Amino acid sequence: MKLEIIIIFSYFLGSIPFGYLLTKIFLQKDIREIGSGNIGATNVLRTGNKYIGYATLLLDILKAIIPIIFVKFYYIDYLYIASLCVFLGHVFPIWLKFKGGKGVATYVGILCCLNIYLGIAFGIVWLISFFIFKYSSLSSLLGSLSIPLVNFFILKEEVIFFFIIMFVLIFYTHRENIKRLLNHSESKTKIY
Repeated sequence: MKLEIIIIFSYFLGSIPFGYLLTKIFLQKDIREIGSGNIGATNVLRTGNKYIGYATLLLDILKAIIPIIFVKFYYIDYLYIASLCVFLGHVFPIWLKFKGGKGVATYVGILCCLNIYLGIAFGIVWLISFFIFKYSSLSSLLGSLSIPLVNFFILKEEVIFFFIIMFVLIFYTHRENIKRLLNHSESKTKIY
Protein backbone atom coordinates (compact mmCIF):
# COMPACT_ATOMS: atom_id res chain seq x y z
CA MET A 1 0.00 0.00 0.00
CA LYS A 2 2.92 2.36 0.73
CA LEU A 3 4.13 2.10 -2.87
CA GLU A 4 0.71 2.92 -4.32
CA ILE A 5 0.37 5.97 -2.07
CA ILE A 6 3.86 7.21 -3.00
CA ILE A 7 3.13 6.77 -6.72
CA ILE A 8 -0.19 8.67 -6.46
CA PHE A 9 1.23 11.37 -4.16
CA SER A 10 4.26 11.97 -6.40
CA TYR A 11 2.28 11.94 -9.64
CA PHE A 12 -0.38 14.37 -8.40
CA LEU A 13 2.14 16.85 -7.01
CA GLY A 14 4.11 16.63 -10.25
CA SER A 15 0.97 17.21 -12.28
CA ILE A 16 0.16 20.64 -10.77
CA PRO A 17 0.35 22.86 -13.93
CA PHE A 18 1.87 26.01 -12.43
CA GLY A 19 2.57 27.63 -15.81
CA TYR A 20 -1.08 27.24 -16.78
CA LEU A 21 -2.40 28.39 -13.39
CA LEU A 22 -0.16 31.46 -13.04
CA THR A 23 -0.86 32.78 -16.53
CA LYS A 24 -4.58 32.16 -16.07
CA ILE A 25 -4.73 33.87 -12.67
CA PHE A 26 -2.43 36.85 -13.27
CA LEU A 27 -2.66 37.44 -17.02
CA GLN A 28 -6.11 36.00 -17.78
CA LYS A 29 -4.49 34.08 -20.65
CA ASP A 30 -4.28 30.42 -21.59
CA ILE A 31 -0.58 29.57 -21.91
CA ARG A 32 -1.51 26.76 -24.30
CA GLU A 33 -2.50 29.43 -26.84
CA ILE A 34 0.80 31.35 -26.58
CA GLY A 35 4.10 30.60 -28.30
CA SER A 36 4.76 26.86 -28.45
CA GLY A 37 1.62 26.11 -26.42
CA ASN A 38 3.75 24.45 -23.74
CA ILE A 39 2.96 25.05 -20.05
CA GLY A 40 6.61 25.20 -18.97
CA ALA A 41 8.68 28.17 -17.81
CA THR A 42 10.35 28.81 -21.17
CA ASN A 43 7.01 29.33 -22.88
CA VAL A 44 5.64 31.34 -19.95
CA LEU A 45 8.57 33.74 -20.50
CA ARG A 46 7.11 34.35 -23.98
CA THR A 47 4.14 36.09 -22.35
CA GLY A 48 6.52 38.97 -21.69
CA ASN A 49 6.08 38.67 -17.93
CA LYS A 50 9.44 37.54 -16.57
CA TYR A 51 8.18 37.33 -12.98
CA ILE A 52 5.55 34.76 -13.88
CA GLY A 53 8.10 32.91 -16.01
CA TYR A 54 10.59 32.67 -13.14
CA ALA A 55 7.82 31.84 -10.65
CA THR A 56 6.79 28.95 -12.91
CA LEU A 57 10.39 27.74 -13.03
CA LEU A 58 10.74 27.87 -9.25
CA LEU A 59 7.41 26.18 -8.55
CA ASP A 60 8.07 23.43 -11.12
CA ILE A 61 11.36 22.73 -9.32
CA LEU A 62 9.75 22.83 -5.86
CA LYS A 63 6.92 20.48 -6.78
CA ALA A 64 9.57 17.82 -7.39
CA ILE A 65 11.59 18.61 -4.27
CA ILE A 66 8.69 18.28 -1.80
CA PRO A 67 7.66 14.65 -2.48
CA ILE A 68 11.17 13.42 -3.19
CA ILE A 69 12.63 14.82 0.03
CA PHE A 70 9.76 13.19 1.93
CA VAL A 71 10.37 9.83 0.25
CA LYS A 72 14.14 10.16 0.70
CA PHE A 73 13.71 10.51 4.48
CA TYR A 74 10.96 7.97 5.09
CA TYR A 75 10.81 5.50 2.17
CA ILE A 76 14.21 5.64 0.49
CA ASP A 77 13.65 2.32 -1.32
CA TYR A 78 11.04 4.08 -3.47
CA LEU A 79 13.17 7.13 -4.26
CA TYR A 80 13.59 6.53 -7.99
CA ILE A 81 9.97 5.45 -8.45
CA ALA A 82 8.79 8.67 -6.77
CA SER A 83 11.20 10.69 -8.94
CA LEU A 84 9.88 9.12 -12.13
CA CYS A 85 6.25 9.65 -11.06
CA VAL A 86 6.81 13.35 -10.31
CA PHE A 87 8.35 13.78 -13.75
CA LEU A 88 5.55 11.87 -15.50
CA GLY A 89 3.00 13.95 -13.60
CA HIS A 90 4.48 17.14 -15.04
CA VAL A 91 4.70 15.79 -18.59
CA PHE A 92 1.30 14.05 -18.52
CA PRO A 93 -0.90 15.98 -16.03
CA ILE A 94 -4.36 14.57 -15.48
CA TRP A 95 -5.76 18.12 -15.16
CA LEU A 96 -4.82 19.11 -18.72
CA LYS A 97 -5.79 15.95 -20.59
CA PHE A 98 -2.26 14.57 -20.12
CA LYS A 99 -0.66 17.40 -22.15
CA GLY A 100 1.92 19.04 -19.92
CA GLY A 101 5.39 20.52 -19.97
CA LYS A 102 8.70 19.10 -21.10
CA GLY A 103 9.86 18.25 -17.60
CA VAL A 104 13.18 20.07 -17.44
CA ALA A 105 12.56 22.25 -14.35
CA THR A 106 10.98 19.29 -12.58
CA TYR A 107 14.01 17.18 -13.51
CA VAL A 108 16.29 19.83 -11.98
CA GLY A 109 14.32 19.51 -8.73
CA ILE A 110 14.69 15.72 -8.91
CA LEU A 111 18.45 15.98 -9.48
CA CYS A 112 18.95 18.39 -6.58
CA CYS A 113 17.24 15.90 -4.27
CA LEU A 114 19.00 12.79 -5.54
CA ASN A 115 22.47 14.37 -5.56
CA ILE A 116 23.07 18.11 -5.40
CA TYR A 117 26.22 17.71 -7.52
CA LEU A 118 24.09 16.39 -10.38
CA GLY A 119 21.82 19.43 -10.07
CA ILE A 120 24.87 21.71 -10.18
CA ALA A 121 26.32 19.82 -13.16
CA PHE A 122 23.06 20.17 -15.06
CA GLY A 123 22.94 23.89 -14.28
CA ILE A 124 26.52 24.47 -15.44
CA VAL A 125 26.04 22.58 -18.71
CA TRP A 126 22.70 24.33 -19.32
CA LEU A 127 24.14 27.80 -18.74
CA ILE A 128 27.26 27.26 -20.85
CA SER A 129 25.17 25.82 -23.70
CA PHE A 130 22.63 28.62 -23.44
CA PHE A 131 25.17 31.43 -23.51
CA ILE A 132 26.84 29.84 -26.56
CA PHE A 133 23.75 28.89 -28.58
CA LYS A 134 20.79 30.82 -27.00
CA TYR A 135 18.45 27.83 -27.34
CA SER A 136 16.72 26.68 -24.15
CA SER A 137 15.76 23.37 -25.78
CA LEU A 138 19.31 22.52 -26.87
CA SER A 139 20.65 23.51 -23.45
CA SER A 140 18.11 21.23 -21.79
CA LEU A 141 19.02 18.32 -24.04
CA LEU A 142 22.76 18.77 -23.45
CA GLY A 143 22.21 19.19 -19.71
CA SER A 144 20.15 15.99 -19.60
CA LEU A 145 22.72 14.10 -21.64
CA SER A 146 25.50 15.21 -19.29
CA ILE A 147 23.89 13.68 -16.20
CA PRO A 148 24.42 9.95 -16.96
CA LEU A 149 27.99 10.80 -18.01
CA VAL A 150 28.74 12.82 -14.86
CA ASN A 151 27.07 10.17 -12.71
CA PHE A 152 29.10 7.33 -14.23
CA PHE A 153 32.51 8.89 -14.91
CA ILE A 154 32.85 11.49 -12.14
CA LEU A 155 30.61 10.44 -9.26
CA LYS A 156 31.13 6.76 -10.16
CA GLU A 157 27.69 5.77 -8.89
CA GLU A 158 26.07 2.63 -10.19
CA VAL A 159 22.54 4.02 -10.64
CA ILE A 160 22.96 5.11 -14.26
CA PHE A 161 19.94 3.39 -15.81
CA PHE A 162 17.51 5.85 -14.20
CA PHE A 163 19.35 8.83 -15.68
CA ILE A 164 19.44 7.22 -19.13
CA ILE A 165 15.67 6.73 -18.93
CA MET A 166 15.26 10.38 -17.92
CA PHE A 167 17.39 11.54 -20.86
CA VAL A 168 15.29 9.43 -23.25
CA LEU A 169 12.10 10.93 -21.81
CA ILE A 170 13.42 14.49 -22.14
CA PHE A 171 14.59 13.69 -25.67
CA TYR A 172 11.01 12.53 -26.37
CA THR A 173 9.40 15.67 -24.90
CA HIS A 174 11.73 17.79 -27.05
CA ARG A 175 11.14 15.90 -30.30
CA GLU A 176 9.49 18.91 -32.00
CA ASN A 177 12.28 21.19 -30.80
CA ILE A 178 14.85 18.77 -32.22
CA LYS A 179 13.13 18.92 -35.62
CA ARG A 180 13.19 22.73 -35.49
CA LEU A 181 16.83 22.76 -34.41
CA LEU A 182 17.74 20.55 -37.36
CA ASN A 183 15.71 22.78 -39.70
CA HIS A 184 17.24 25.95 -38.19
CA SER A 185 13.74 27.20 -37.29
CA GLU A 186 13.93 26.93 -33.50
CA SER A 187 13.27 30.18 -31.62
CA LYS A 188 16.03 31.57 -29.46
CA THR A 189 15.09 32.23 -25.83
CA LYS A 190 15.40 35.44 -23.84
CA ILE A 191 15.79 34.74 -20.14
CA TYR A 192 16.37 38.31 -18.94
